[in-house]
Amino acid sequence: MEWLIILPIAFVAGIVGGVVGFGAGVIMVPILVWSFGAKAAIPIMAIAATMANGTRVFIWWREVDWRAAFAYSITAVPFAILGSSTYVVLNAHAVTLTLGIFLILVVPIRYGLARINVKISRWHLSIVGAAIGFLTGLVASTGPLNAPFFLMVGLTKGAYIATEALGSIAVYLTKTAVFSIAGITTVENILRGLAVGSGLMAGSFVSKAIVEKMAPGDFQFVMDIVVLGAGAAMLVSGIYGGA
Repeated sequence: MEWLIILPIAFVAGIVGGVVGFGAGVIMVPILVWSFGAKAAIPIMAIAATMANGTRVFIWWREVDWRAAFAYSITAVPFAILGSSTYVVLNAHAVTLTLGIFLILVVPIRYGLARINVKISRWHLSIVGAAIGFLTGLVASTGPLNAPFFLMVGLTKGAYIATEALGSIAVYLTKTAVFSIAGITTVENILRGLAVGSGLMAGSFVSKAIVEKMAPGDFQFVMDIVVLGAGAAMLVSGIYGGA
């Protein structure tokens, strides 16, 4: 019976993630923890997220910024290994709380930098990749953290969605491999991840029509609202989880 709840939510999460490039993890992790427990939720979401991001790359293939994806991935992969190998040692709730505060602050900071015309180069994404790769190994979802930096490079709409998704695939594949070696990713969790990922993929295909109709300014506004919402959700999760 739980799948009658999980799969429709996964479909909606896939639409949200396909429109703004992230958000599926924020939506799905609570329901996966509730259904299968916190320990199983992370490998399940890693598999599902890999499938969802693969779909986004397929949909927007011609708009991928390969240099940006490479710069991000070249450091994100080794640091994801480090983060995935040490996530049990650190306080995940403290990490989530810190990330929530960061996301809430990053929107006004980005607008301030935009006013003085500050941009980052594609190779600056290698620094971002190292930090977020490590954090992704520690917590179930860090998708919203990528958004401000990929946008500051100048990517938008399909180019942003595809490039960020390609970088995320590298991180989630690494995370899944580490968990498999550690014996955390069981056959049962693999099947669960494939089921959730199928729902996310279906929603991702629906999202393309929505993105194509959005003006760049509207897309940026939606991104800011979702980033703030994700920050608030992480903040609440950190406070509640650490209580």
